[in-house]
Amino acid sequence: MNHYITINDLPSISSAVAEAIALKSDAYKHRSLGAQKTLVMLFFNASLRTRLSTEKAAKQLGMDVIVLNVTDAWQLEFESGVVMQLDKSEHVKEAAQVISQYCDILAVRAFPSLTDKDKDLSEWIIKSFVNYATVPIVNMESATGHPLQALADAITIEELKTKKTPKVVLSWAPHPKALPHAVANSFIEMMQSIEVDFSITHPEGYDLNPEIVKNSKVTYNQEEALKEADFVYVKNWSNYKEYGTITCEDSSWMMTKEKLGTAKFMHCLPVRRNVVVEDAVLDSDQSVVIAQSNNRTFAAQLVLKKILENG
Repeated sequence: MNHYITINDLPSISSAVAEAIALKSDAYKHRSLGAQKTLVMLFFNASLRTRLSTEKAAKQLGMDVIVLNVTDAWQLEFESGVVMQLDKSEHVKEAAQVISQYCDILAVRAFPSLTDKDKDLSEWIIKSFVNYATVPIVNMESATGHPLQALADAITIEELKTKKTPKVVLSWAPHPKALPHAVANSFIEMMQSIEVDFSITHPEGYDLNPEIVKNSKVTYNQEEALKEADFVYVKNWSNYKEYGTITCEDSSWMMTKEKLGTAKFMHCLPVRRNVVVEDAVLDSDQSVVIAQSNNRTFAAQLVLKKILENG
């Protein structure tokens, strides 16, 4: 595996999930693999789980880790042919090559603008590093995808499912801020790639990118969608058609214990209590959000291991 930009970079998702679960039983088994290797983690946006889990994963493989918050340095220029007379001090062409000299793998986290749809869809930041860096790139969440989270989600479902083909529902929830589509996009792509009965539910007008959704079942009736669900993944996303806007604040879409039924509750975190989901759900045995966050380490470790094995 040369890079991990989307879940499609995994040679086999089923094998990746199985191998990640196996890593949990002996996390330091492959610590010689990353000896004298360095991971640089580049953050254009803040992080808690992604930063800590990826750093832990790298160290369990024996790697050294360097973390750089880009906003603590300076603004990078990404446009080609630009006259750099304003606030940008360095171009990504040089920066990516320079950073590559300091590491063996470069991980990047960069959120969308949620204002320029075409630019966000082009994945201009992550693709710039793929184009100009000379080391493998790992996506720690980009404008349109969060493949590390999606792999952790698949691991969680595999570990906790009680039937061969569980029913999994992705449900929109209200939120006071306009949020990206990345987590929802990658979760959909992952569910389309594993053996589950999958559907999406959200208010009318909140349809996601049709190129991502494809033939996945979509319903605008949340209670109907949740019937007999085994796993319910709750996530907010801003309007895709009226890009980056909030056009619905219907609090009735908040996940409650009554609506959840007997399903397990999933969320990528952080989550706003009693806005996205009520306390009674998060504090119940049906919530698996802590298990999901733990699996972030082994998702990242599997990805780093595959890249290191590739040389």
